[in-house]
Amino acid sequence: MITILPADLVPALNSEVRKVTTLRPNRTLAGLPLLVALLGSTATAIAAGKPDPNGQPVTGTATLGLYAGLAAAAVAAVLFGALGSGGEYRHHTMPVTALFAPDRDRLAAAKLLVTAGFALATALAVEVGALVALFGFGRGKFEIGLNLFGVLGGGLLAVVCWSLIGAGLGLLLRSSSNAIWLVVGWLVLIEPLCWLVADGIGASAFVSLFPGSATLSAVAVGSYPDSDFLAPTPAALVILLLWTVGIAGAGWWALRSRDL
Repeated sequence: MITILPADLVPALNSEVRKVTTLRPNRTLAGLPLLVALLGSTATAIAAGKPDPNGQPVTGTATLGLYAGLAAAAVAAVLFGALGSGGEYRHHTMPVTALFAPDRDRLAAAKLLVTAGFALATALAVEVGALVALFGFGRGKFEIGLNLFGVLGGGLLAVVCWSLIGAGLGLLLRSSSNAIWLVVGWLVLIEPLCWLVADGIGASAFVSLFPGSATLSAVAVGSYPDSDFLAPTPAALVILLLWTVGIAGAGWWALRSRDL
């Protein structure tokens, strides 16, 4: 890390890594998605039958545990990002953090990089655990091909993006709880309501621009191709990245421009 990153960024990165690794809630957030992936993939692999070429998801019902694990990892990533950034304001530690890392740009970069790195590690662990269960209990019950590799790649990207969205909202709102409730309210209430309204007025394609729809498309590669609510996977990846850059960038701007 020291050899490939600017030397003046390393102290801030080391500080953020210590914060992440020494807090018990962070270890819990990393462990729960892995548990969901292992148990879910084992259960669906054992219960599933032979793959159906016309079934959904296209990777086979045996892989439903993998999708559940990725969903759990995305939820954990949002919580992790929001708690890691907004929690600094809740506990009034951001001024002290900024005192030891006075360059706000480097501080924001360190927070976002560490958040993304740990989210990526969690997602990788989830996918490896799910694949171990699938190969152990579901041989011949799921498709090994481009769609599966697309799901794995899209899942990694989605988890990292949602961790940065959570971190960006935490910095922007200066509150981990407000950031979490905003994400929950959007995904559980506002976006589904928009789906219903858009469907009623014949503008279903509009909701494909929302982050929840983009996430579904990014992960469910090859599945539900006829859905009006889901953009094609390549477009969905771009949409999700744009939401991530916009929200994380707004949080970065808030940290560097507003008084602590």
